[in-house]
Order: sequence, then structure tokens, then C-alpha cells
Amino acid sequence: MPQQTNIIYNVEDKPSWGKTFIFALQQLLAILAATIAVPSIINGSFPDANMSAAAALFGAGAGTLVYLLFTKFKSPVFLGSSFAFIGSMMAAFAGAVSASVGYIGIILGALFAGLVYVVIALVVKFVGTKWISRLMPAVVIGPTVAIIGLSLASNAINDLTGGANDIAAMTGTQWHCLVVGLITLFTTICFSIFGKKFLKMIPFVIGILTGYIVAAIFTGCGWAIGDDNIKLIDFTKFQHIEWYPNFAFIKSIEGFKEFHNAGEFFAYFGTIAVAYVPVAFVVFAEHIADHKNLSSVIGRDLLKEPGLDKTLLGDGVGSMAGAFFGGCPNTTYGESVGTVAISGNASIRTIVLTAIMAMVLSFVGPFSTFLSTIPACVMGGVCVALYGFIAVSGLKMIQKTDLADNRNLFVVSVILIVGIGGMVINIGGVVKITSVACALILGIIVNIVVNIGKKNVAPAAEAIEEEPSIPAEAEEIKE
Repeated sequence: MPQQTNIIYNVEDKPSWGKTFIFALQQLLAILAATIAVPSIINGSFPDANMSAAAALFGAGAGTLVYLLFTKFKSPVFLGSSFAFIGSMMAAFAGAVSASVGYIGIILGALFAGLVYVVIALVVKFVGTKWISRLMPAVVIGPTVAIIGLSLASNAINDLTGGANDIAAMTGTQWHCLVVGLITLFTTICFSIFGKKFLKMIPFVIGILTGYIVAAIFTGCGWAIGDDNIKLIDFTKFQHIEWYPNFAFIKSIEGFKEFHNAGEFFAYFGTIAVAYVPVAFVVFAEHIADHKNLSSVIGRDLLKEPGLDKTLLGDGVGSMAGAFFGGCPNTTYGESVGTVAISGNASIRTIVLTAIMAMVLSFVGPFSTFLSTIPACVMGGVCVALYGFIAVSGLKMIQKTDLADNRNLFVVSVILIVGIGGMVINIGGVVKITSVACALILGIIVNIVVNIGKKNVAPAAEAIEEEPSIPAEAEEIKE
């Protein structure tokens, strides 16, 4: 019997262009904050880098289109700037004699990372994916996907409360952030649950716009009474509009003049390889977890169709494209998967339009500036639900797992505690193994150890039906 899902528009479905535009805007709003955060973090450590947020947005759109081409337009997810490579990018700038040379480094690094994906994709192509199913069965991959959402929980709460860790000690600004964030959250929830027809499918758009309006009212009151505590939106950003993206490949051109001989270039070349290649192997594990998660949401096993080799090639080459334009390697975004899950819209047309919108809007200075003025508390309110959906989708994968069996119990326990505990391993200040990767790696090791001597190592995840059934309520909304 086909698996029951909440998907209203399947991958091949084509909503009207009017609806698709709103769906695409919702996707764009969901991925925006994280996508432009990476260049902001780099600029905080290396002001001379002056990485362009608009270029990162363009690179994310271009990388997504490349990914969709390689996956035959069958995997509905957006690619944005990868946080996993922040340490590698910093190493590229730290080891460079100038910002221009640093841009050469981050483009070369993305090429190295992409080539790792290409090599793994070729191995998968010729060897198959059964070894992955045995190495990472549902008992391993399910709690790992949950960790992807749970590991982001503190980010959502920090944004929601304006950075407050103790409600009793919250300042006036933080209280206003909490109020705006909760209004955003409950608006999103109400429209998702009680919204009629199309409004039920765009709760993020409505929630974010509502939160922005409330924040704007607080900000206006702050200006009127001269109280900075309630100015939640920085409208001064419109005085410094970035009218066009400052592409990474353009900034790198001057860097080649900085090398005095081939020896200097190859020494730097080696530094970049060491900084990027190990991280690519770590991100490979997260790639599988993300696609298992998306598979469970849409009711189709993406590791079989279009195939893990295709998703790896798309992710790898998409990362190269993203770094070429924006400097940031790309990765599939959990925020995008969460949006698909909550809205019930998996139409590939939406992802295509989102990518095109990201590229076009990177040249529309006022609009991209407007997006950057959305207060963190508003996005925090949305992300409480968004990250929660990612966590729950992972837990759903182990619904049929026998947790009375200590073998399974130990595997799940180790993954959850290591992931939620935030175990991170830094190697030489360059290679950073994230909490998600640490949890997954230890989970794999524990799963192998507890099943020593057992004839059949933990059963592989059950195949997901190709054609999931659509609930009657979803059919009514679709109409």
C-alpha cells in the first residue's frame, strides 16, 4: 500500500504560476537568512574580504539550478551557503597575502570539495548503494536527521529571544523580540492548521510578513518616543544598498598577480586542499541524511531515483558554481525541506522559480536590502516550527524500529546525546567535524559493534513507495 504523506503538490505537479510565485517566495524567505549569514560571518573575521551577500544569493540560485539539472528535476530542494566550510574559507583568507588571493583560495577549495563528490559519485555508480543502506540503516539515519533539526534549536531560540538565555534577565529589546517572534510563530501555526485552501500552504509567507509589520510598528514607536529598545528593524541599511552582486571570480582575478613564482602558488594550493577535502567527506554524510529526510517527506527514495550518484554530482558541481559566483560552497538546506513538509508542496517548478528569483533579486538592490532587514526574531519565530519539523521527520523514520532491543536503543541513544550535546571536533583549526557528523559517525560505529556476530546487521531502511497516496483533505486544497 502506498505510503501516506501530506504532500499536496507532488514533484511533477505544476501549480498555477501565481501560486508558484508565492510558494517560491516562501522558499526564498526560508533559506535567505542562512544563505547570507555565511558571507557576513567571513566578513566579521576578515573585513577586507568584503564578501557580497547578493553574490552569495546569486550563487545559491545558480548552484540549485545545476543540482536540479543533474538530478533530472526530481529532487525538490534548494541549495544554499554551507556552514560546514566556514572554517575552510577562513583558512583560505588567513593563508592569503591579500583578499584577492583569498578569493582564489575559496574558489579552488570549492573545486576540491566538488571533486570529492564526483569521485564518490563514480564509486556509487559502479558499486551501488546497498553498502550505504547497510552502513546507515533507519536506526542510524533517523535520529541523525532528527539531530539536524535539534542542533539548530538554540539558533532559533536565540533569534526568537534576541539572544537572551534567561527570560528573567531579559532586557526591553529582548522582550519585544520575544513578542514579535511569538506573534510570527502563532500566525504561522494558525494559517497552517486553520487556513483555507491556498492560505494553508503559505503559512511562512503570512507569518513573516505579519511579524515584519508588527516589528515595523514597534520600530516606528521607538522613533516617535526616542526609545532604541523597541527599534527592531534597521532601516538605515537602505542608505547602503548593494545594487549588484560583487562576484567572487571577478575579485579573484587580481589575486594571480600576487604570486611571485609557481612555488608560492602550489604551496597555497596545498593549504587549500588540506582545508577543504576532509570537510567534503564529512559533508557527504550530511548529504545522505538530508536526502533520506527529503525522501521521507515526499514519499520517494531519492537515493534510488534519481540516484545517489546524481544527487552527489548535483551537490558537488552545484557547490562549485555557488563558490564561483558567491564564494560559498553550497549544500542542500534543511529549511527548504522543512518548507516542503509544512506547505505540502513538493513541485519542482517551485524550486526552479525560487532559484531564478534568487538570481534575479540579487541584482535588485532595494528588494535584497529589504530581505536583509527582516528582524532575526521574526525568522526565529518561523524557525521554531521549521527546525521542529525537520527533527520530527527524522523521528518518524524509526517508528517501526524495535527500541526494546538494546542494540537499537544504544545506537539511537548515542546519536541523540552526541548530537544534542553538541560534540564538535576541530582538527588543526582547519577541519571541523560538526555535531551532526560526529553523531552520525559514532552511530555507524556503535551500530557495527553491537551487531558483531549477528547474521544480518541492522535491517536496511524500508524502501519508500514511488507513488505516495494523497489525503482527501490535501486533494481539496489542491483543487
